Amino acid sequence: QVAVAEAGGGLVQAGDSLRLTCAASGRALASMGWFHQAPGKEREFVASIAWLTGSTEYADSVKGRFTVSRDHTKYRLYLQMNSLKPEDTGVYFCAARTGDTVWNYWGQGTQVTVSS
Repeated sequence: QVAVAEAGGGLVQAGDSLRLTCAASGRALASMGWFHQAPGKEREFVASIAWLTGSTEYADSVKGRFTVSRDHTKYRLYLQMNSLKPEDTGVYFCAARTGDTVWNYWGQGTQVTVSS
């Protein structure tokens, strides 16, 4: 089993920055990622990182603004969010997977609100 827990959400203004942190514990990970669920919408992929290689992927909407990183010795995942926009508002979920496809493990989510 893998347990993940997010922290770092809050209320910011458009253009501000925020860093989210996710703590993971448990078995070996293949990759970890961040997902965003805006009010009234489905959860969407934001960014992911391969745990061993550090290779990253991003949604087009956040490229150039968000940076995903990890400290694999501490089992920590980060999401640095810059130039935040009101449409970035929502709940951000940390996820982990031990294989190549299904995201097996999810955190409870942390709320990010960006005011205009």
